[in-house]
Amino acid sequence: MRVDLFDFDLPEDNIALRPASPRDHARFLVVRPGAEPHLQDAHVYDLPSFLKPGDALVFNDTKVIPAQLEGLRLRDGAERTPVSCTLHMRVAANRWKAFARPGKRIKEGDRIVFGGSDNNACMLGELIATVAEKGEAGEIDLAFDLSGPDLDQAIATVGHIPLPPYIAAKRAEDEKDRSDYQTIYAREEGAVAAPTAGLHFTPDLFAALDRAGIERHFVTLHVGAGTFLPVKADDTADHKMHHEIGHVSQQTAAALNAVRARGGRIVSVGTTSLRLLESAASESGEILPWSGATDIFITPGYRFRAVDMLMTNFHLPKSTLFMLVSAFSGLETMQGAYAHAIRAGYRFYSYGDSSLLFRKDKE
Repeated sequence: MRVDLFDFDLPEDNIALRPASPRDHARFLVVRPGAEPHLQDAHVYDLPSFLKPGDALVFNDTKVIPAQLEGLRLRDGAERTPVSCTLHMRVAANRWKAFARPGKRIKEGDRIVFGGSDNNACMLGELIATVAEKGEAGEIDLAFDLSGPDLDQAIATVGHIPLPPYIAAKRAEDEKDRSDYQTIYAREEGAVAAPTAGLHFTPDLFAALDRAGIERHFVTLHVGAGTFLPVKADDTADHKMHHEIGHVSQQTAAALNAVRARGGRIVSVGTTSLRLLESAASESGEILPWSGATDIFITPGYRFRAVDMLMTNFHLPKSTLFMLVSAFSGLETMQGAYAHAIRAGYRFYSYGDSSLLFRKDKE
């Protein structure tokens, strides 16, 4: 499909730079393809009223790490060039794939020193890596001198939260982002970006869902920096997705299959949970235990097998995520929903408002 079919104009004023407070007071657009009315304005705290007892919410429990590293590239023992690296996928105990700027000037074998003498990342107050491989579009493979938990601690000390580019371009990261850009249920460290639909949940909302008889289940997909990359191809067939690591436990798979068997609906909290569940689902729709890397790319025409409803924030023009929601609820439906959201002043992107999408072939 042509990528320009997924383009739209978004005023700068609609881009959120801070989340709603309390989190569950964000606005909430309910989208029902084929229903009348098919758009309904609400708030996130209204979520239980749109679900039924026996439905199940599926959350991504990944935890954002401070994966933005600033350092100096060393070459020939003297040359020092500032380098910014965003880690996006761990490939070994001491190795991470990363996006580097300026990527063109980095070569295999270069040494990069992150941090400085004012921290305790390692004995010398620095975290050092070698560029083991160089890929396309500024992607490199970093082999760190530290490994395992020692490397984790060093990254936590030297790094900072990699805010989405559309926020970072307007303000610097601050201490508040350390909590704002993390779900209340995050526990599996490894994400570079937050599963942002989950940012809206609070203990009060969890309690309301419990009273309504709505189940909660958790999967893990470590969101990579590739989620922020623009689609540069003219046709979706020419776009390459980056891999992300995740897993669905046997216990969770069995519980979700039981939900389906008794007539309940599987409600994915976020596109990351959806992509993982769809990766784990068989052709018949059974959710299987699953572990590994997925690069699933969902565009209109995809046949959904596992997920019945989707809670998600509002996405960028021409992004893979706007393509995904268009596949889920229909391109014309989502074009109309986004036009309504812009007119009504909904806030977009990671810290923005949310929506609840019903699947177009479920109406």
